[in-house]
Amino acid sequence: MSIKRSAPSQHLRISITSQTLELFELEPGWSRDRWADDLPKPALRYEVSTAKNGPGNELGSYCTPVGRHVIRAKIGRGAAFGTVFTRRRPTGEIWSKELAEGGPGRDWILTRILWLCGLEPGRNRFGSVDTMKRYIYLHGSPPTAQMGIPGSIGCIRMRNQDIVDLFDRVPAGTTVDIRA
Repeated sequence: MSIKRSAPSQHLRISITSQTLELFELEPGWSRDRWADDLPKPALRYEVSTAKNGPGNELGSYCTPVGRHVIRAKIGRGAAFGTVFTRRRPTGEIWSKELAEGGPGRDWILTRILWLCGLEPGRNRFGSVDTMKRYIYLHGSPPTAQMGIPGSIGCIRMRNQDIVDLFDRVPAGTTVDIRA
């Protein structure tokens, strides 16, 4: 017997152009296309920072992938604010200015991780365009990371308080539309 799961009622839309992430709360029984342009008013909007190289789906491009995605995994529940992650594992460090001075140029992944998986074969799934194999996340960032302007190497950076808020609001399986 197979169990049919309904899509979560939340949907995220990330705009690379405006450097924003919008959270939509869709009513139960929402029958319209969640990928459409004319969704209801967003429940929340966060300022983010996407890739400084702009949009792109190729492995090694250091670009933010575009298209239809889903949150495949949530990592860091209960981790202390500012927890440093490497390869999706806490390092035991908590971000500080002193720690940052010891690792200039380090790409900080902090507090929580929402790991994305592409849904469009040949565009952002499988082969050299696979979002998940590129390790593209929504994640927390140091307070020194500027939001509202592109600055990452592919991921979607968020303020630590914003990623904690979002992490607590959305389940794995939430759809994510990333647009240029």
